[in-house]
Amino acid sequence: MFESLSERFDRALKVLKGQGRITEINVADTLKDVRKALLDADVSYSIAKDFANRVKEKALGMNVLNSISPGQLMVKIMHDELTELMGSENSDINIKAKPSVILIAGLQGSGKTTFAAKLAWHLKNKRGKMPLLVACDVYRPAAIDQLKVLGSQIEVPVYTEESNLNPVNLAKNGIAHARSTGRDIIIIDTAGRLAIDDAMMKEISDIHKAVVPHETLFVVDAMTGQDAVNTARAFNDVLDFDGVVLTKMDGDTRGGAALTVKAVVNKPIKFIGVGEKIDALDLFYPKRMADRILGMGDIVTLVEKAQEQFDAEEAVRIQRKLAKNTFDFDDFLKQIRQVKKMGNVKDLMGMIPGMGKALKDIDIDDNAFKGIEAIIQSMTPQERQNPHIINANRRKRIANGSGTEIQDVNRLIKQFEDTRKMMRTLTAGGAKQAMRNMRNMQGLRRR
Repeated sequence: MFESLSERFDRALKVLKGQGRITEINVADTLKDVRKALLDADVSYSIAKDFANRVKEKALGMNVLNSISPGQLMVKIMHDELTELMGSENSDINIKAKPSVILIAGLQGSGKTTFAAKLAWHLKNKRGKMPLLVACDVYRPAAIDQLKVLGSQIEVPVYTEESNLNPVNLAKNGIAHARSTGRDIIIIDTAGRLAIDDAMMKEISDIHKAVVPHETLFVVDAMTGQDAVNTARAFNDVLDFDGVVLTKMDGDTRGGAALTVKAVVNKPIKFIGVGEKIDALDLFYPKRMADRILGMGDIVTLVEKAQEQFDAEEAVRIQRKLAKNTFDFDDFLKQIRQVKKMGNVKDLMGMIPGMGKALKDIDIDDNAFKGIEAIIQSMTPQERQNPHIINANRRKRIANGSGTEIQDVNRLIKQFEDTRKMMRTLTAGGAKQAMRNMRNMQGLRRR
C-alpha cells in the first residue's frame, strides 16, 4: 500500500537532509520531486500543485528550531497536509437507528458484493450487530449466489426473491423482512455496470428514494486511480452519498484515489479493503495513512489488531506459565496462530516505524509459519509439553514427520528457547535487564 509513493517521498526529502536551514531553493527542489511523485501516483495536476504550494508556504513561513532539522520540519508539514487532504479525522458510519439501512453503490467489478459481506462481518463481530444482507443485483450472473455463499460463510442471512426482478421492490421487501425478524442492520447490495449509464443511475436513484437509507456508501476500486475519482463525482451528483469505500488497497495501487477523492467530492473515506479474506476490512484513519505514506509506520493499528486477537485471560495464563517456566510448544503454537489471524505478515511488520523501507525488496510469504506449525505438530504431546526431552533421535523423527530438515528443527527449538527466555525476563519485571543484555550484545558485535 503506497509503497512506490513512500519511496518517492523519501527520495525527495533527502534533498533537505543535512541542510542547515530551509531556503526557497532547497524547498523548491524537494517539492518539485514531491509534485512528480503525486502525479505518478495518479493524483490530478491541480491537487498536486495545490498541495506543493501549501507545503512551500508553510515551510518558508516557519522558523526552524535548533533541535529540529529542515528535513524533520518538512516531514511534519507534509504529514499535516496529507492528513488534511485525506480528511483530517476518521468518519464512522451512521448505524444509530433501529434498524439502520445501508445502501451499497458502485460500478461492476469494484468489489461491492464482497464489501457488503465484509461490512456485515465487521458489524456482527466487532460491533455486536445483527445484520441482514439484501441481494438487489438481479442482472449480474451468479451475483445472488455469490452473496449467499459469503453470507453462509459469515453466518449472516441473505434476503432474496427468486421471482422478483424489481430491485426497488426487493429492497423494500428486504427491509420489511428485517423488521419482522429482529435484524438491526440492513445492507443492500445493488447492481453495477461496466460503465456509468443512465439506466443504472436511475435504478440506484429509485432505490435510494424508496428506502431512504441512513448511510449510502460508494464502493470503488482504488487501483483505477483518477477514474475512481471521476466515477465518485458522477455517483455523488445522483446519490449525495455519505462516504467512500476503497477496495483492493493491498494491490499494486498508486494511491491517487485515496489522496484525492475527499478533495473532489468532499465526502470522507470510511473503509478500505486490504485483502481477500472476509475480515480484511479496515476503518480509514487519515492520520495513520499519512504516517504510513511517510514511512512512520502505524503502531496504533498494529496494537488494535493485536488486541482483537489476544484476550486478557489468555495473557494472564501465559504470564503465569512464563513465571513458572512451563511455557511450552502448545502455547507457542497458539501464539503463532493468533498472530496469523492479524493479517498479512509483511503488512503487519510494515506498521512498525522504519520497517516499511527495510522490507521493501523482501518477499515475506504469508505461509511462512507453515513449516513451524508442521514441526510442532510432528512432536508428540509429551514433547510439546516438555521441550527439554527432545534429543537427537527425536529431532530426526520430527524432521522426517514434518517434511523438513533436522537443521530446521534445531533452529526452531533454539528460537523457542530464546523467545521463552526473553519473554520470561520481561514478564518477571526485568525489562531494564533485558535492555542491558541487548546493549551488551551490540557491544560484542562491535568487537
